[in-house]
Amino acid sequence: MKELVIQIASFIAEHLIFFYAIVISLINLLLAILSIRETRKYIRNNKHIDDQAILSSTSAPSISLLVPMYNEEINIIDSVRSLLSLQYNNYNVIVINDGSIDNSLRRLVEYFQLIPLEQKASGLLPTRKILGVYKSRNRAFGKLIVIDKLNGGKADALNAGLNISDSKLVATMDADSIISPDSLLKMVRPFLQNKVRVIATGAIVRIANSCKVEDGSMVNIQLSPNLLARFQTLEYLRVFLLSRIAWSRLNGLLIISGAFGLFDKEIAIKAGGYANDTVGEDMELVVRMRRYMQEIKQKYKVFYIPDPLCWTEAPSEIGILGRQRNRWARGTAETLYRHRKIFFNPRYGLMGMLSYPYWFFFEYLAPYIEVIGLLYFVGLLIWGTINWTFFLALLAVVYTFAVFMSVLALIAEEFSYHKYNRRSDTAKLVLTAFLDPVLYHPIILFNVLKGYLDLLLGKKSWGNMKRKGFRKNPVERKHHIPA
Repeated sequence: MKELVIQIASFIAEHLIFFYAIVISLINLLLAILSIRETRKYIRNNKHIDDQAILSSTSAPSISLLVPMYNEEINIIDSVRSLLSLQYNNYNVIVINDGSIDNSLRRLVEYFQLIPLEQKASGLLPTRKILGVYKSRNRAFGKLIVIDKLNGGKADALNAGLNISDSKLVATMDADSIISPDSLLKMVRPFLQNKVRVIATGAIVRIANSCKVEDGSMVNIQLSPNLLARFQTLEYLRVFLLSRIAWSRLNGLLIISGAFGLFDKEIAIKAGGYANDTVGEDMELVVRMRRYMQEIKQKYKVFYIPDPLCWTEAPSEIGILGRQRNRWARGTAETLYRHRKIFFNPRYGLMGMLSYPYWFFFEYLAPYIEVIGLLYFVGLLIWGTINWTFFLALLAVVYTFAVFMSVLALIAEEFSYHKYNRRSDTAKLVLTAFLDPVLYHPIILFNVLKGYLDLLLGKKSWGNMKRKGFRKNPVERKHHIPA
């Protein structure tokens, strides 16, 4: 009887795991094909667009760049310098110092010659106390506003920026990010080219580790010698080139990277701004803005464009990477739970019937399914009843597909924007693709599961995200200050 029960359980488990693996693989393959198709279409349609029309247009929407800052003295001067030289006329930069305890604010005050400004926030969104608002006495930095406030977290800082902005659109980005000079021109296009109201636009994010940055601009793109950074380079290519572009085409996108995104300020505020009680504030806001538009029954779109417009520093140490992925996992779980009303709810259209179920079954549940499969395998080893033919076949299929998707992402990059020009870099990334499933993926799996556990235990902290900066000894470097 015992053997019969084991055989029945084994049959059910094997087929369920195999079915899940096949379904998730097919879905990801379809998303990849659609993403590649949309990327090629985007490049073809935008090749001959003259951005000077937007630059010279008086009707181009005003944009405020919101940059939350907490202990970012290593990169902050470079980041702000790059933002002040963007190719867009009607914009300003609002840096929000969220109670930094390092020299971030002092470096900004000294370099940009800041002085106190008599300006009050709108108060539409509640935030921690504003200690001061600063503007430069140097006309060369006339687009810059700096807010100093009590520490309240990234979401609270962004809400403070929303309150003080008087622009139609707001772009949010991390203080350690570098964006391309034409980023606003490209990000604003969907808002201008569509009759349906666009509420948010995102763009591809790339890894900046080991790249050369001068005066806040990316001047030389290099692949990092750090293996962990290379794993993330490959991961970002997969996620952005083979997934998010497809969800954008389907108008089912649930997340825009916190590293860089452009939002309709009116809708962001009406939806309630950024939530202070979640560590996944970027995804949560997009979902809430979409819910708001669905509930007032107004047509809308959320776009992702395939241009690599933003470069960010990736963790180069396992401990820091672990804390980052722990937080991302908690943020995803919190958002899905908070908006569980959407789940298979036809009132929310494609978001309720396709996007949310996909995230629930194939993003949130995937780590649990993997662990169940591993435990099942261990149990079969103990009982001595493992079907080695099935196990090895499934392992080979999963591994081969994982490598295939990574190589496909590299091919998509090669035939689209081709940012890694050295053949040696391409060869290293191909090798990284073969190592990824056995070295990198287990690290991510462990920290995602730890994130779920920490969420159950009530953990709310972000964790220390120490930065190394884009160059050696960046703090000591002296800048020329325009007169």
